[in-house]
Amino acid sequence: IYDGADMTKPDEIVAMVERAKSEFGSVDVLVNNAGIQNVAPVDEFPPAKWDAIIAINLSSAFHTTRTAVPMMKEQGWGRIINIASAHGLVASPYKSAYVAAKHGIIGFTKTVALELAEQNITANAICPGYVFTPLVEGQVADTAKSRGISEEEVINDVMLKAQATKKFVTIEQLADAALF
Repeated sequence: IYDGADMTKPDEIVAMVERAKSEFGSVDVLVNNAGIQNVAPVDEFPPAKWDAIIAINLSSAFHTTRTAVPMMKEQGWGRIINIASAHGLVASPYKSAYVAAKHGIIGFTKTVALELAEQNITANAICPGYVFTPLVEGQVADTAKSRGISEEEVINDVMLKAQATKKFVTIEQLADAALF
């Protein structure tokens, strides 16, 4: 089912998880994958964009998790999969909010994993490199503008530079990791 909950609004997030429970009986697997991006130097970073990125990329995972965990505890089983990013492990310039949120997701995941391990509930984070999604596609143009380079240079010299394959991660590869 689709639910149009606004990931910046905790009450809508809770209602979405509760709707899943009412439609399916429980939440067995939670995948936190909501994300947005903005590329700008820290001194030019719009505060409203910072707040939205932290809310959607980090705080929404807290709100879904805190709502789903009681259901998982009740049934004695659950899986929480947080889609972090390579930016949860290393930083990049011009992405202060995104990097902060993804580092936060890594710490949040570790904490939740420790809290729930003895109750047969796991929490893991997947940290892919660049996955070519609409978010990344828009980031190419923003990064080119911020750095004064071509979009091709952004793709080859910025995004794919540290990726061993020199290719974007596919959505299918990411899905396969989550299914595993």
